[in-house]
Amino acid sequence: MTLNLAKFYRASNPSKTLNLSQSEDRQYYIDFSSVRGNNIIKELGRTISRLSPDEPTCQLFTGHIGCGKSTELLRLKTELEQQGFYMVYFEFSQDLDMADVDISDILLAIAHQ
Repeated sequence: MTLNLAKFYRASNPSKTLNLSQSEDRQYYIDFSSVRGNNIIKELGRTISRLSPDEPTCQLFTGHIGCGKSTELLRLKTELEQQGFYMVYFEFSQDLDMADVDISDILLAIAHQ
């Protein structure tokens, strides 16, 4: 097997979100739940779908840049859509000036989406 370094670097770019609904991205996904100590996406999904299916919930999901937050949230989005939930996913950095953000900007961006 020949290693294509350019393709490898593109696939491991921490600023690129993997979308597991795309076969090209799915091959690069690694499940790190055993290293993290739990399957946080499974827990978030359970909280949303079982404990509070008819009421909005607020979940905090944090981590370092490039650690896979967006990839995991897209995975959660796909799982919840398969259960019949309506999901809105967007990245604030595409809509907002990240150097000058306050809560009203975030709330307006959510309402816009």
